[in-house]
Amino acid sequence: MLIGSIETGGTKFVVAVGSGNGEVKQKLTIPTTTPEETMPLVHQFFRQFNLEAIGVGSFGPIDVNQQSPLYGYITSTPKLPWQNFNFVGALKEKHEVPIAWTTDVNAAGFAEYKLGNAKGTESCLYLTIGTGIGGSFIQNGEILNAYSHPEMGHLLVRRHLDDDFEGLCPNHNDCLEGMASGLAVEKRWGKKGFKLIDNEKVWEIEAFYIAQALINYTLTLRPERIVLGGGIMKQKQIFSLVRGQFKELLGNYIEVPNLEQYIQPVGLHNEAGIIGGLLLAERELMKSTVIY
Repeated sequence: MLIGSIETGGTKFVVAVGSGNGEVKQKLTIPTTTPEETMPLVHQFFRQFNLEAIGVGSFGPIDVNQQSPLYGYITSTPKLPWQNFNFVGALKEKHEVPIAWTTDVNAAGFAEYKLGNAKGTESCLYLTIGTGIGGSFIQNGEILNAYSHPEMGHLLVRRHLDDDFEGLCPNHNDCLEGMASGLAVEKRWGKKGFKLIDNEKVWEIEAFYIAQALINYTLTLRPERIVLGGGIMKQKQIFSLVRGQFKELLGNYIEVPNLEQYIQPVGLHNEAGIIGGLLLAERELMKSTVIY
């Protein structure tokens, strides 16, 4: 069985083919420019193979409501050439196979739940903290989508007492993404995060915002495990700081698993999104072939 996967990003698309167990056999990176330039290269890559399904993890916001007339569209994205683009429709026009459609963080979270550092759990919260912040929640093998997909990066947070940064989210200023994303770190301190490794104050403030968010997700969703990815979380010292802040902020209000186990780094690293697309494509194929 060969299935396809697409992980879309602000600067690049990663397209891959693989097997049903999430094994990547071949992949290609394509620049993200406009649909008119990028999509033909996606189709060209996939036409080399006899695919049975395709899974897509897309930047958003996107429409994931299958009853909506805009299902399969990228909607109000800040990436202007992709606004109101019928992504699923464009794929179906060229490839007559089942298509799994979700957000990039949902795909990555699903991969971590199935094969990564949340494998073996019944529920997992996945959060990526990089240029932006996004999250997903998986329980009993199902991705949380209600009216639409979650926008966990725009959770409102309290300010750190020593932080006078106004935030950079154009909608909320001081939401989680506005205060703790990689771009927020760079704008607040004038340097990228990897150049601030030895500045303890940077990571104390960063951990305070991340821990606040994890408290809120924990109180709302009660996941069995939290997995954190993205460029910010590649700073190894931040995990102990986040766990420490989490413990202090939570107090003894509710019981959670041992924090070393509860708050984990990604297990699949940069491959989570593309592996998630393969796994979701396999699941979509299985759904389409069920005989009632």
